[in-house]
Amino acid sequence: MQTAAKIAIGIVGLLHVYFLILEMFLWTKPAGLRAFGLTPDRAEASKVLAANQGLYNGFLAAGLFWSISLGRDGVDVAFFFLFCVIIAGFYGAATASRKILYVQAIPGLIALLIMHL
Repeated sequence: MQTAAKIAIGIVGLLHVYFLILEMFLWTKPAGLRAFGLTPDRAEASKVLAANQGLYNGFLAAGLFWSISLGRDGVDVAFFFLFCVIIAGFYGAATASRKILYVQAIPGLIALLIMHL
């Protein structure tokens, strides 16, 4: 796998670590409230669901980092996890917030394109 692809995949992985932190640990804190436009009451009521969502983002990050660690043998793994990121991003944009398209799906798509250059 080329260096540019590894960097792009790493960036997408780091974004998902950030999402994990926001959703699992900062959901009811000021940073989480700002990021997701929540009231304290709504955040408190949905924090278990957010933590579950954050865990899934952590799995995506782990898969992306794993693909990088495999070198050339990680291309198929990277493709699978980037495809998951992109589909989740489109679904989130359609059902939750259009912002998800820009912070999740588009970076995943860019990394996938760079990987195939």
